[in-house]
Amino acid sequence: MSNVTAQAGKTLNVALIGYGFSGKTFHAPLLRATPCLRLQFVASRDAQKVQADLPDVQVIADPYQAIAHPEVDLVVIASPNATHAPLARYALENNKHVVVDKPFTLDMKEARELIELANLRRRQISVFHNRRWDSDYLGVRQVIEQGRIGRVVQFESHIDRFRPQVRERWREQNAPGGGLWFDIGPHLIDQALQLFGLPDSVQGNIATLRDDAKIDDWAHVVLNYPAHRVILHSSMLVSGGVSRFSVHGTKGSVVKQRADRQESQLAAGMVPGSAGWGEDNDGLILYAGDEDPLPLPTPAGDQRQFYIQVCDALNGMGANPVPPLQSLAVMAVLEAAVQASQSGSNHALALSEAEVAALSSYGPK
Repeated sequence: MSNVTAQAGKTLNVALIGYGFSGKTFHAPLLRATPCLRLQFVASRDAQKVQADLPDVQVIADPYQAIAHPEVDLVVIASPNATHAPLARYALENNKHVVVDKPFTLDMKEARELIELANLRRRQISVFHNRRWDSDYLGVRQVIEQGRIGRVVQFESHIDRFRPQVRERWREQNAPGGGLWFDIGPHLIDQALQLFGLPDSVQGNIATLRDDAKIDDWAHVVLNYPAHRVILHSSMLVSGGVSRFSVHGTKGSVVKQRADRQESQLAAGMVPGSAGWGEDNDGLILYAGDEDPLPLPTPAGDQRQFYIQVCDALNGMGANPVPPLQSLAVMAVLEAAVQASQSGSNHALALSEAEVAALSSYGPK
């Protein structure tokens, strides 16, 4: 469990927009575990559901009314993907700081418009790339940065599920922002870009494989770099037998079998920061040539760090943990993978020269 906490500063009032899976499972518990943030309003049409969990918050049915409330400093948008851009735009127009759940928007045009508006209004906008603080990713990153496997030549990242039955929820409907790639892809992409920066091109194969599925439920995407390849994979029909990470380098390999536990801990009602929070007893395995496999401990994860750093940034005591230009880069890979899957050919990222230059420090340090 991390000992890092927010620095002293102004307590900020928060309006959480949406109380579906993401709002209920991730945002509300993490917000309430961050001392400098006060979850004061939730926008939801199901007041009974919200107040069963959060009896001290005010529930407002209309999200626009909640956003515009004069007491709100920070708006957290955890509503369906197609609503991200219009709600974030309205929040910025009302001079609120904004956190948007991933994906940032439906396309790069919307993302650029929000970045421009945030700059104009001098307000912070950040995207909830919480898996930068997952134990599995932190462990693999540590091994890579320590040089224990040499220069990486192949990095493979899986987030798979076993959900053979199509469910009646918006993520599985054939509608803008639906589908597995726009749901899981941002997590996979953001972690890869944090490690390696922008790729030269993207290959994509995105498919619909389950019986009665209405939108993509399988994705296999390759990021091409000059001297290595990154493989990002997600499926709804994997019941086991696949490692979360497999990374191969010039000196050896590292494998992380199971995923970070924070999502399951949150779903079970664990309070972020309590005993056992983020701890991961599934160790890394280091393979170095002919030597015996070496078990390595996995560092604890702590997704609270996203909101702690958001709060510090808003109080002038730190940087935005997920600058919007980095989220634009994630959108560029999302779009390139879709285009590559449709065309059957590699696609470059649709970023301008100025955007690429501004992202030049992205990736390995």
